[in-house]
Amino acid sequence: MAKKKKHKLFTNWKHVYRITIFNDYTFKEVWKIRATKRDIFTIFVAFNLLMFIIMLVVIAFTPIRELIPGYPDGKERSQIVMNAILVDSIKRELEIRDQYFDNLKRIIYGEAPIEEINDKDTISNINLKKITFTKSQEDSLLRSQIERDEQFDLSLADRTIKEDDISSLFFFPPLKGVISSSYDLSKSHFGTDIVGNEGSIVHAIMEGTVLIASWTVETGYVIQLQHDNNLISVYKHNAKLLKEVGTHVRAGEDIAVLGNSGELYTSGTHLHFELWFKGKPLDSEKFVIY
Repeated sequence: MAKKKKHKLFTNWKHVYRITIFNDYTFKEVWKIRATKRDIFTIFVAFNLLMFIIMLVVIAFTPIRELIPGYPDGKERSQIVMNAILVDSIKRELEIRDQYFDNLKRIIYGEAPIEEINDKDTISNINLKKITFTKSQEDSLLRSQIERDEQFDLSLADRTIKEDDISSLFFFPPLKGVISSSYDLSKSHFGTDIVGNEGSIVHAIMEGTVLIASWTVETGYVIQLQHDNNLISVYKHNAKLLKEVGTHVRAGEDIAVLGNSGELYTSGTHLHFELWFKGKPLDSEKFVIY
């Protein structure tokens, strides 16, 4: 009996039905459709599937999704990103602070301070062996012109400068920062104070040789370079020195790490830079662009 009912149920799916719409006044047939139960079920499923896809596309690619409870809007997402950046910055500052106190404790106990852990440079991920260099026609023409102009120029063989004249020399800036105190001979301030971020690198202004690389109570870690033409450059209040006495350095080479060392003549993280020519101090701001 059950098998008979089941067979009858599936048989009805194949029966054709007619749906007709008449005009109530004229009884004229306006619209009609002939379909089986299977056709009606298929249309119903396809219609619901289409509506679901349309609704999904509208929610995913329009601002309507922000009306969904619990979904963050544009301002909240921007705030989340900013909070992540702030947390990362705070974490970095805490690491620097902890390292500073650790180094301070080491100095008190007579131990050498630990080296600062610098972030890896992005260029370190580049495979330099795969870089190829090619000569352009413009480069070849420029080289030929320079070589032709300098062929009989004897001045290149003698690079000494005139007495009391160093304006023709190029000085590499020791540190890019803000000048907090300028050269003032009346106050016996023989240098220029440049404020920068703690841990920044101090560079040599010219090619030269390290004369002094030591630590004093007044000025902390000090490094002094002897250059050609009776020029001497002095860098004070460093956190760490990167060169030793007698080392030959090139212009722009790293020689120290910016800090706030010294107990008497320092009031914050800065570089005290002095430039001396023939035993006399000079105002470095006239020759160096910070």
